[in-house]
Amino acid sequence: MSKKQEGFWSTPLTSSLVKSQDVKLPEMLFGYFIGPFGALLSSGIFTSFLNKYFTDVLRLDTGFLSALQLVSTLLIVAANLIVGQLIERTKALAGKARPWVLLSALTLSVSSVLMFIVPFEGMAKMVWIAIAYNLYYAVAYPIYNTANSTLIPVSTRNSQQRGALASFTNVAGLGVMGVGSMVFPMLVSNVMKEDQNMWFLVMLGVAIFTGLTIYLQFKFTRERVTEESMGTSDSAAQPKTASMGEQLKAVTSEKWWWIAILFYMGFQWSGAMKNGSMSYFCQWVVDSSMLSGDYGAAQSLLAILGAIPMAAAAALVVPLANRFGKRMVTIAGMLLGVAGGVIAGLGGGSIIPVAIGVALKCLGSAPACYLILAMLADVIDHIEFTSGIRTDGLTMSIYSSIMVAATPVCNAIFMAMLGASGYMAPPEDAAAAAAMTQSAAVQSTISISYIWIETIAYAACAALMLLWTVEKNLPEEQKAIAERKK
Repeated sequence: MSKKQEGFWSTPLTSSLVKSQDVKLPEMLFGYFIGPFGALLSSGIFTSFLNKYFTDVLRLDTGFLSALQLVSTLLIVAANLIVGQLIERTKALAGKARPWVLLSALTLSVSSVLMFIVPFEGMAKMVWIAIAYNLYYAVAYPIYNTANSTLIPVSTRNSQQRGALASFTNVAGLGVMGVGSMVFPMLVSNVMKEDQNMWFLVMLGVAIFTGLTIYLQFKFTRERVTEESMGTSDSAAQPKTASMGEQLKAVTSEKWWWIAILFYMGFQWSGAMKNGSMSYFCQWVVDSSMLSGDYGAAQSLLAILGAIPMAAAAALVVPLANRFGKRMVTIAGMLLGVAGGVIAGLGGGSIIPVAIGVALKCLGSAPACYLILAMLADVIDHIEFTSGIRTDGLTMSIYSSIMVAATPVCNAIFMAMLGASGYMAPPEDAAAAAAMTQSAAVQSTISISYIWIETIAYAACAALMLLWTVEKNLPEEQKAIAERKK
């Protein structure tokens, strides 16, 4: 490493504030709770409201939106794989992931606001949106998401400290869900509405907040494991990194890896379909008369009733999994989610059964949400036992690709379904918009997207988990791996 590079990473602006060899509370709080908060907030807003902004504010054609998001998916997947390999090959005093976290403080905050400027009309407007959309989803967010996912395993070798960091990150996600569910839907329905200037001002504030929180994350993290390898001059002591080809052969020949990946895809993508259709469901399907006809209040209510069970389950999922196994706890959660989906789906748009069903479904989703990374880690250990190589890099790149691609793919499908069913954007006149209704076909399409697709996916995920038996021999396999390294 050159002295110029060392000097750059040693300045007051770029050096880490974490000096302890052990993970302490400031690192947990600022690095893994507040740090990811801004990025998760902007991503959550886009997941839930970007479709609505495109159709109702910019009045973009649903066919164009479907094509844009499907084509962008290819770029998103490629970007995640490329960024994962770039991170693996980064050697800097700041670590291998943290330099990319710092870069994303700029790229993510800038790209997140570009879609809300839109200085053009007609074809130029569509070109601008296409570029801005891909700058966020195919460039900026893959950089942040992959770097952020890499931080925990390189921060410490202590498994308990890793668990604590992961818990703070999960709590950050719950915090974003709470803030987003209580505040943003009300802003959309009562303040922002179809006013593009208001959307820009609000998202500008979110972008500034995102940049500041990511910078805090950079300052309050440290890659202790990376430092260990950098401090070793003996090439024999350096950890062996398998090539992408070796990793690909190892994972694709393992059935449990496929089960875990297919489970996560079904879980994540059906959730993205639900989130992308939520605002439409609350505006055009739910009877919000109990809430003075405010669809934003209905959305806030459903989101809060979903967030509370998720938050409550955070303290129970891991102890239950330790006692009964990840497989049984996850199956039970998926079946509870199916029951909740049926209740919501048969509620006929009435707010009470829908709210009860949503709460049960979110409670049932908690095990899958909190345990998926641990399940993937189990598979990675098993693959190491059978093949002798670690597949963390490739597996986490694919995991990140599935996560990031979920929103554009499902938004594209939903846009196509809306267009085919005859969806009409509300008129600019507020009174006319309030009196407007959508056809039965449109309402049915929205209900299928918000409730039934996820419900069916949960049933399929439960069936997949019946085949999941990797935990049975895992302790013996882990012992064997440890013996090899002696």
